[in-house]
Amino acid sequence: MLLSGGAPHGLDWVGGPCREGSALSSGYEKGEVQMCHTVYPWHSNHRGELSAGQLLTWVDTTACLAAERHAGVSCVTASVDDIQIEETARVGQNICIKAKVNRAFNTSMEVGIKVEIEDPFTNLQKHVCTAFSTYVAKPAASKKVYLKPVRLQLSQDHLEYSLAAERRRIRLYHEDAYSNLMEEGCTIYDAEWENDQNKILTDSTRVESIELVLPPHANHQGNTFGGQIMAWMETVANISASRLCRTHATLKSVDMFKFRGPSTVGDRLLFRAIVNNTFQKSVEVGVRVEAFNCEEWTGANGRHINSAFLIYQALNSKGEYRMFPRVKASTKDSIRRFRGAIARRKIRVARKYILSTKQEKNISHPWDKGNQAYLSYNNIATLSVLAANNGWELSSTLPNIRICTHEENDILSIKVEMQVKVQSQQAYFLLSDLGLRPNWDMHYLSCEVIETAGEDDKIFHITSPPVKQSKSRDFVILMSRRYTSKQGDPYVIAMRSVTLASHPPTTEYLRSEVQCAGFLIHSLGKDLCQVCYLNQLTPGILPYVEENLTGWSNSIEETASSCIKFLETAQVYTTLL
Repeated sequence: MLLSGGAPHGLDWVGGPCREGSALSSGYEKGEVQMCHTVYPWHSNHRGELSAGQLLTWVDTTACLAAERHAGVSCVTASVDDIQIEETARVGQNICIKAKVNRAFNTSMEVGIKVEIEDPFTNLQKHVCTAFSTYVAKPAASKKVYLKPVRLQLSQDHLEYSLAAERRRIRLYHEDAYSNLMEEGCTIYDAEWENDQNKILTDSTRVESIELVLPPHANHQGNTFGGQIMAWMETVANISASRLCRTHATLKSVDMFKFRGPSTVGDRLLFRAIVNNTFQKSVEVGVRVEAFNCEEWTGANGRHINSAFLIYQALNSKGEYRMFPRVKASTKDSIRRFRGAIARRKIRVARKYILSTKQEKNISHPWDKGNQAYLSYNNIATLSVLAANNGWELSSTLPNIRICTHEENDILSIKVEMQVKVQSQQAYFLLSDLGLRPNWDMHYLSCEVIETAGEDDKIFHITSPPVKQSKSRDFVILMSRRYTSKQGDPYVIAMRSVTLASHPPTTEYLRSEVQCAGFLIHSLGKDLCQVCYLNQLTPGILPYVEENLTGWSNSIEETASSCIKFLETAQVYTTLL
């Protein structure tokens, strides 16, 4: 693979001072670098905030220095994983960037980067972003270098070492996952988008910009500095997004930079950007970079050296995120970009949660006679609030099935809407008997009642099959159901984890938890209803759906189809309830 990147001139990672910042102190382990900067006006945008391009430049510089410190030879940037920007630094604040090699893979290595804001007046620190970059050792004379293993000392080192292998696997299969989702995307039909008469063309968001690579833009190997390329890409993408929303846009995340080839001093870099799709409060902009030398400049096509997809949001005068208009997809190229943005968003959301290193919080509440009324109410109310949330994004469709996702406060939820040819009351009784669920849900091995607290509240012990060579999982679940007699109101079946002294965790199973899940059943007619299944995903649930989220399987769709078939063929059962 041809690559680009590396640290620019003037940055000395051996311990000496760096331009505008301090790169390294002698107390750091080999393969670990810290760089600190004060945000000055020339680093900022029109709002006095650190520009996203400057942030990307500093991140790539610091990560490259860590890679080269571990390798002992020059390194270049191969790719940068998705970046989620959570906070913005302002002029006068300090940016602290820590980079560390997590794992070496023969000639490439993963570098983890953590960025924080430090306020010099309050000493408060805020997390800006976490990123993972892949670097390749590129010694002089193209001599191949095999990297030495990373020395692991702390428990966190071992954790990141293990997770680096999983992240690498997902990187390598990224293109296949994208192709799978693009094929699946042909079946997505969004009625709201189809009926919107105010969709706009994105032609006005096209941006082209040319940059001449000068010596200050090059790294110590004479190639264009990867951080500089990313900064230029962010500039044209920002202009494209701002043209759509008619205000200044703010970068919120980046979908994997992948360097495809090098460029050198004297090259002309052509940047092309255009809006691909909008997702309510965010917009995706695609950027493509081509390089030309003097001889190639008269030709039609340059060398493709980089592509990336950047996601922006915009604030209104009240400080609230703006809603973006839907965009038209009429030409062959616009349809490809439109569908591609949907597939990338699905992968991006999945990566964000599947690769998170956050530990699962204890979300179960103890169950006893004194709090059962509260827990039952909370169970029903939480599911009802989740279902009523705005901002659900369509993920995929099949006949009579719609699957949506929702993100809020770093929590990912899924919603599966199923149209079933059965009376709503009948579906309610069948679905609230969890003992029947193993008949149609592949994720249920067994389900037994272990305590009854009235007709509408029961506690179940559920076992689920193993995932990724781990142990089978088990759950202790409170199921609360509500029968409705008022026309228009749904039947509700809510589930959440509770702690029961009589059923503590065992060595046989990996005890996991459910935060909020269940069914809402709406009547659509005499023998027709809509069954809506919701689940607020926890780390204990994610392993069962992650391949579906990334496009590797259709397990959710298959389970939904099985549920519909079960409900429509088990009608006689309701006479026994």
